Amino acid sequence: MNWNEDQPIYRQLREKIIALILSGSFKEGDPLPSVRQVASDYQINHITVSKAYQELVDMELVEARRGMGMYVLPNAQQKLHAMEKEKFITAEVPALLLRMRQLGITKKELIAALQSAQGE
Repeated sequence: MNWNEDQPIYRQLREKIIALILSGSFKEGDPLPSVRQVASDYQINHITVSKAYQELVDMELVEARRGMGMYVLPNAQQKLHAMEKEKFITAEVPALLLRMRQLGITKKELIAALQSAQGE
């Protein structure tokens, strides 16, 4: 994995795991790789991995099972879909609208572009 310098590695790792849960690569009840395994695979500090995992626990997406590791909680994928949808609507749509105004793109042009991209 290539880390970018725009945000801390633990956040990038957290986002990668979130993407894997959203895509269904990690399903409800699945174990996450151990902290040591992730640290070794990505050549990062185990504390960095632990911090990413703790944020996932705080978000109530995974749980720590004593002596067994971290597991994806039931409904984590649905919860993430709702969170990501809200983030898209509240952050990304306004940014898109601002960019459209800056470039003089009309709603009609955007709709045509969306339909074209979807092959309609």
